[in-house]
Amino acid sequence: MTLALEVQAWRGSILESRHRIEAALSDVEGRLHAATAEPRLVTSFRSSAKPFQLLALVERGHSARWGFSDEELAVMAASHTGSAYHRRLVTGILDRIGLTPEHLVCGFHEPLDPEALAEVRAHPELRSPLYNNCSGKHAGMLALAQAEGAPVEGYERPEHLVQRMALLSVAETCGLDPGDIRTGTDDCGVVVFGLPLAAMARAYARLASAMDSGDARERALHRIRNAMTTYPQAVGGSTRFSTRLMETSRGRLMAKGGAEGLECVAVPGKGLGLVLKARDGAGRALGPAAVALLEHLGFLSAGEREQLLQAREPVLRNHVGREVGRLTAVVEVLSPAG
Repeated sequence: MTLALEVQAWRGSILESRHRIEAALSDVEGRLHAATAEPRLVTSFRSSAKPFQLLALVERGHSARWGFSDEELAVMAASHTGSAYHRRLVTGILDRIGLTPEHLVCGFHEPLDPEALAEVRAHPELRSPLYNNCSGKHAGMLALAQAEGAPVEGYERPEHLVQRMALLSVAETCGLDPGDIRTGTDDCGVVVFGLPLAAMARAYARLASAMDSGDARERALHRIRNAMTTYPQAVGGSTRFSTRLMETSRGRLMAKGGAEGLECVAVPGKGLGLVLKARDGAGRALGPAAVALLEHLGFLSAGEREQLLQAREPVLRNHVGREVGRLTAVVEVLSPAG
């Protein structure tokens, strides 16, 4: 099935902006079940890669040896809002492995959580890397370095064992050779991966279909998926679309967003992976596009569609709070399945 998908911004009766969305729906063999015009568009995996950057820690048995809980694994795969809840989880991980926030190289940025934001603005001395949305991922990487006997210094560098293992995990789950993946530096300082949307969708299909009765990799992917769907607040927070989708579906769908307009969804009941990318990098387009496409594909119940209506058509307000417009997604079938 070939589709066209865009998100439109309406200001009253004026069509003000249009965000073009590329999408790919894949199974574990890499077969595309639905896609827009460019499912092989190469772009950055950004934070949607986090479940696979975490894979080696779980697959190699280190998470069990450290005694990490599913909630702690969830925050290692998170793009969190910097709330006190998230910071406690990350601090607990660092305490377990005998390190401190000073070992995190992700840097500080202002948190999305309103209470945390007010706190650091009133008391700038409290600023630390713990508030960074990627601090959980970095804590997990430090744990992997410790467990593998690698130095913690320089763990963010491409040549470090931790980053080489992450690249291999991403390549294998996406069905690619490591040499075919482009690399760069993410905002948090570690390696970021460039690959086709269809390959990302295939990796999320692997997450969707993983069983706890399979081999070590399957069990690890199953545990990561289960951790994220069981603790969606740890994965993001109240302002994150991925968290809202997992909560609304009660874990029937697993989602993880990434910067520059990327959203990835695993559909365990179908063994499928879905990836959406706003061509212009507009994050505001992801909620409307994802809900509209999931609805079109039949992956949402009537009750879930109702609960996600605000994400499907978010209201636009002016500076005094008056409703002045809305975003809406339009899905068009260009050619049917088969």
